[in-house]
Amino acid sequence: MPVPKGSTIDPGRTRAAIVRTATALLYERGLDGIGVAELCTRLGVSKETLYRHFGTKEGLVEAVLEARSDGVVAWVGEAVAAAGDDPAAQLAAVFDALQQWYDEPAFRGCALVNAAAQHHVPQVRAITARHLGRYLDLLTSIAARAGAADPGLLGRQLLMLVEGATVVAAHGPAHPRARTPGAEARDAALALLAAAG
Repeated sequence: MPVPKGSTIDPGRTRAAIVRTATALLYERGLDGIGVAELCTRLGVSKETLYRHFGTKEGLVEAVLEARSDGVVAWVGEAVAAAGDDPAAQLAAVFDALQQWYDEPAFRGCALVNAAAQHHVPQVRAITARHLGRYLDLLTSIAARAGAADPGLLGRQLLMLVEGATVVAAHGPAHPRARTPGAEARDAALALLAAAG
């Protein structure tokens, strides 16, 4: 990334800009869909800059996945907070937010789950496990606020609905009488929440 004349290099800003640009590119093309040379060209950085900030392409992938997880968790958390204090409304907000994401033209499924399936290596699997754990914490807290007899169990069931809806939205066949995956999963989640008290 060229530095305008008279300005100084800010390594933190450079790293953040690379991660931001690489996030969209790697989500669109897949982790193996672009080599280092093309990646550097598209990012506007030299290989030396990439390696200085991330060590390897895998280091960049890990940074991208961590940033993606942070962004998704914050976004879903904001949707839950905006829904007010009612746990059912909070849970519905999770699935409504997800459906908005599914409706985006660039939607390609969960970047972290895609990465774990594509790169079955310990580092990527650990990042994905932490991401799913963050979702689980949020869903379990909603279950606890709703008075579920076993919030941990209900949280896991809700997580399965979240991830299942995401996979179906990205890859599943359409059913002629089906509503959107987010709406169907929301209804199932609300039924589980109502029965878990």
